[in-house]
Amino acid sequence: MTNLLRTCITACTPKAMPAAVRTAFEAELRRARDAPDTDTMWDALERAHIISQAWAWPHTRAHWHMFRLAVRCRDRAETVGQVVRILVAGAGSVTGRVPYGNTGRTAAGLRTPMPLPEDLLVLLGRAPARPADAQALGTVS
Repeated sequence: MTNLLRTCITACTPKAMPAAVRTAFEAELRRARDAPDTDTMWDALERAHIISQAWAWPHTRAHWHMFRLAVRCRDRAETVGQVVRILVAGAGSVTGRVPYGNTGRTAAGLRTPMPLPEDLLVLLGRAPARPADAQALGTVS
């Protein structure tokens, strides 16, 4: 079933995750797996979620890991919320209808955009150009 879901989602995803982004995503999943406490695990999974939002299969994987942690923490509301998110994550990524920056947690709201951390803005290529860079390119006078 997992391979079928992965195949369907991957087939619908028009672009591959860049290598640097993939590396950061997998590093956050590893950090969550190896974390000494649940707060650190949630932090790593939230970052993995933010990184993965534009790609259907990684986005769905992030929610799967969040679901597993919610079950482990016996957090019923978070568990139910993650089930809903697992069902809609891939479609949201494929259609571009994801709330970028959203941490992926149930308390954040399903469609609530949030500010991205500065390092992830840079990683995802969403950081605004610095004024000095713009002047050097001749786009700001």
